[in-house]
Amino acid sequence: MACETALLLAIDVSNSVDGAEYRLQADGLADALQDSQIVETMVRDQVAVAVVQWSGVDQQALSIPWTRITGPGLAAQVSAQARSMERAFILSGTATGDVISAALPLFDQVPDCKRKVIDISTDGTANAGDDVRMIRTRAERAGVTINGIGIESMGLTITNYLRSSVITRDGFVMTARMHRDYPAAIRAKILREITRVIS
Repeated sequence: MACETALLLAIDVSNSVDGAEYRLQADGLADALQDSQIVETMVRDQVAVAVVQWSGVDQQALSIPWTRITGPGLAAQVSAQARSMERAFILSGTATGDVISAALPLFDQVPDCKRKVIDISTDGTANAGDDVRMIRTRAERAGVTINGIGIESMGLTITNYLRSSVITRDGFVMTARMHRDYPAAIRAKILREITRVIS
């Protein structure tokens, strides 16, 4: 079967994310990859998954390389990797444009996937690095969709920033009220990203 979706999950580990909040993100992702509905959809559509941790300029780490989910065992393997992965960076800035730039070439490794999606989770606006809107345009030209989860401490500042400056025209944003709501948000978001929409 052909791969329906290549999904690259980009997790913010910048200075604003403390150790407990990092664990909520990693464990939330691991739990989502054990969800029966997500696993069933991924196996059916041969979804490819990768995980990048990101922070400031030149701080992007491919923590889990592309894995084609061809069976439940591979979903369980990626879930275990997510739960055990060590934090890649600490005490650093937020370079949203740079993680998109770093992610785009990675899709060359999954050329048969019909849809290519970058899923950016963040609790902050860019304060370093490349111009995000310029990089977003590059992604759109390459046929890559960018979606986002805004992790909010108050109001909708991050959600609105993602909506106006980061996601592509075919993308969407979900909001997590504080890091504790991230696990539910990432489950809902992944499910939406890998579910084929028939119009």
